[in-house]
Amino acid sequence: MLKMTDLRELNQKELNEKLMTSRQELFNLRFQHATAQLEKTASIPATKKDIARILTVLVGKGRRA
Repeated sequence: MLKMTDLRELNQKELNEKLMTSRQELFNLRFQHATAQLEKTASIPATKKDIARILTVLVGKGRRA
């Protein structure tokens, strides 16, 4: 799980990289869930929340610039 304080310290490029990584991870988790290979189903909502946190910080940085 990512913390907001850690995310706020990152620059725009690093945030975009984390966003792409998290979205790929969410895709993989959904694929594993669909094929009944996912053991921790709670990781899907946690990844969604991480993506939302990243997007929140990106929007905040965009408005300040």
